[in-house]
Amino acid sequence: MHTSRSNCDCKWRRRKEARPAEIIDAALDLFVVKGFNATKLDDVARKAGVSKGTVYLYFESKESLFREVVKQIIVPEVEKAEQKAAEFVGSQSELLKLLMVNWWEVVGKTRLGGIPKLMVSEAANFPELAEFYLDKVVSRARNLVVESIKKGVESGEFKACDPVATARLFLAPVVFAVIWDKSLATYDKEDYDRDEYIRMHANNFFDGLLQTK
Repeated sequence: MHTSRSNCDCKWRRRKEARPAEIIDAALDLFVVKGFNATKLDDVARKAGVSKGTVYLYFESKESLFREVVKQIIVPEVEKAEQKAAEFVGSQSELLKLLMVNWWEVVGKTRLGGIPKLMVSEAANFPELAEFYLDKVVSRARNLVVESIKKGVESGEFKACDPVATARLFLAPVVFAVIWDKSLATYDKEDYDRDEYIRMHANNFFDGLLQTK
């Protein structure tokens, strides 16, 4: 009996330790599908298989839960990109292509792609969350591109340009594709190859930015 009870206690502890992650995962699914405003903590609790009171044990509000979704699931991907950039050996155009393709694979093609669409649609109603997302995700990702473009200009790989404006031009078509996929694409009769779209954007972008020999 003692061994059986011990095993049950261990399983209960493991389950309890896993609950915050399970709640965050459930919240991400619902935020992406329903949006932030329409998602209720009751819905999150039901999807995570816990009571609403359990959700409040770990998260004081829906806003704090959203922040944890960003910190636990999206920010680590930004950190990985920053690490790749810090360790990268090669041209800046190769680095930017790598960062773009990697972002498309881990965000654009996955449920995480619903978060940029959510932020664009609900930023005006939740300005504090918008500022939080800009600080933790958008600014850091954009800064990676800005710094890479600066290095490319300084080394002579890229033509002289405004790095900040150029970074926005680099990112905009990819962000648009993600938002489109999570909104109007469902109703668009003319589909397109997303991977080819990303490849063409990279080629066209660097055709204009690279120094001609």
